[in-house]
Amino acid sequence: MLIMIRFAAALLARIAALALVVSTLFALPAAAQAPAPVSGLLEDLALRQELDPLKTVIVARDGRILAERGYRGNRVTDPTNIKSASKSIISALVGIAIDKGLLAGPDQKIAPILKADLPASPDPRINDITIGHLLSMQAGLGRLSGPNYGRWVASRNWVRTALAQPFDDDPGGDMLYSTASTHLLSAILTKVSGKSTLALAREWLAPLDGFRIGAWDRDPQGIYLGGNQMAMSPRSLLAFGELYRNGGRTASGQQLLSAEWIVASWQHRTNSRFSGDEYGYGWFERQIAGEEVHFAWGYGGQMLYIIPSLDLTVVMTSAESGPSARNGYRDALHLVLGEIITTVKAGPETDG
Repeated sequence: MLIMIRFAAALLARIAALALVVSTLFALPAAAQAPAPVSGLLEDLALRQELDPLKTVIVARDGRILAERGYRGNRVTDPTNIKSASKSIISALVGIAIDKGLLAGPDQKIAPILKADLPASPDPRINDITIGHLLSMQAGLGRLSGPNYGRWVASRNWVRTALAQPFDDDPGGDMLYSTASTHLLSAILTKVSGKSTLALAREWLAPLDGFRIGAWDRDPQGIYLGGNQMAMSPRSLLAFGELYRNGGRTASGQQLLSAEWIVASWQHRTNSRFSGDEYGYGWFERQIAGEEVHFAWGYGGQMLYIIPSLDLTVVMTSAESGPSARNGYRDALHLVLGEIITTVKAGPETDG
C-alpha cells in the first residue's frame, strides 16, 4: 500500500510539472491572446456589406505597419489603378521640379511653356493661368472630368483640347475639378525636363523604399496622363504617403521633397463644390474624428490618408468599377478612418 501511495504521489508531481511546462510554453498574457486593436478592426471590416468594394487597408504609425489586410482575394502588394489619387503624385513631382530649378514656382505662367499648343486666337485670360492654378484646380478652363472626360480622351491632342476649352471662371476663381489641369502639369514637366513624367518619377523618387509605378496611360503624343490611370500597389502608395508624413524625407533621412512644398500643398486654397472639403495643391483636407486629415482621393475609393498629429498613414484601395462620392461609399471609408483614429488614440498598440 505504501508503495502505491508513493507511486501515485510521484505521478501527480510529474503531471503538475508537465502542466507547468505546457503553460509556460503556450499560455500567453491575456492582452496578447486578444486580437490586436487595429488588426481586429480590419478583420471586422470584411463583414460589413457597405464595404463590399473594399480591396485592401494598410495602417502605419511612425513608419511601422500596425496592421494590413486584403479582402476577397486582393493583396497589399498587387498593383491597382489609383485613379485620381495620382494627382497628389503629380503635385510632388512639380514640387521637386521647383526644388531643382526646372520650374520657377507656383506663380509661374504656363502659356510660355505650352505656347506651341495654345489656340490660334486664345482668350487673353489664358496668359494669367499659373502652375499653382493648375495644382489647385483654379485654372478657370471648362472641366474635362465627369461627363466631359470621355470626349477629351477621345481627342487627338489632349493638351491642345484642354487649352482650347472656354473659360467658366477667371483663373484663381472657384475650384473646377478637372483631370485636364493635372495633365497639363504632366506636359509641362515633360517640356521643361526633356524626360517623360514616368522617367522623372522613377528617377526622383527612386530612393523611396517600396515606391514603384507600374502601368500608366499616355496621350496620343506620348505624354503620361497626369492625374489618372496609374497603377501602384497599396504598399507603394503607403511609401509615397510616408514621404509626406515624414516632411519630405526617406526613412534613411534623405530629403527628396522640400518640407516647404508639403506645407504649401496642404494649405487651404479653395473648396470642392461637390464635397465641401478644403483643397490645396493636389490634396484634400478635412477633420475626421477630431484630427486634421490630408488625403488623396481616387475614383471608386482609392484613398491615401495622412494624419500628422498621430504620425498615422492609412491606405485604402477599392474596386474601380463604381463611383465613391455619389453613392456614399467614400463617406463610409471616412467613417472607417474615424474608427482607426479612435482605436489608435485609445491606448498603446499591441499590433506586431
